[in-house]
Amino acid sequence: MSILKQIVLYAAVAAVSLGAGIWARNHFSAVPQIPLTDEISQEGAKALLAANLPDIQGQDQAISQWLGKVMVVNFWATWCIPCQEEIPEFIETQKKFGDQGLVFVGIALDQTDKVKTFSQDFGINYPVLVGSMSAWSLVEAAGNKMSVLPYTVIINRSGEIVETYLGRVNQDKLEKVVAPLLKEKA
Repeated sequence: MSILKQIVLYAAVAAVSLGAGIWARNHFSAVPQIPLTDEISQEGAKALLAANLPDIQGQDQAISQWLGKVMVVNFWATWCIPCQEEIPEFIETQKKFGDQGLVFVGIALDQTDKVKTFSQDFGINYPVLVGSMSAWSLVEAAGNKMSVLPYTVIINRSGEIVETYLGRVNQDKLEKVVAPLLKEKA
């Protein structure tokens, strides 16, 4: 086989592999984790709503201040590639549904200076809190026993966890869960 044919063959195999990888990642992203038991869901919601964490300006913020809104609580880090991929979609979804009572709350498990720079660079339009590594207890309380980032928790207006996602969340699937919740009363 000539060198040119080998190069073409390797390029074709690489292209097919890349395409299959992209398809698999998109197809399997935003897969809800195993449903939480009612007890874990209730305890997780209580733990999240009881938490006070500093924002990127260093001011303590109570997560409970957003009770009555549909909350999408996203645990993330600046070094996390899937986190970086989903944040622009969160910004867009916040713009789209914010006036209907949706609020994203980003909880970064990272250093404040990195989170502040990242938030400014990305133009994040929702509250960003900094939990540093101590917030892993909140991640676990909310049902993430695998310590996977990103981890997203959807809380209805009544303060109940209705869905959780391990890994990157697909915007379409997220909106399908959030849109009906926005029509409910607390």
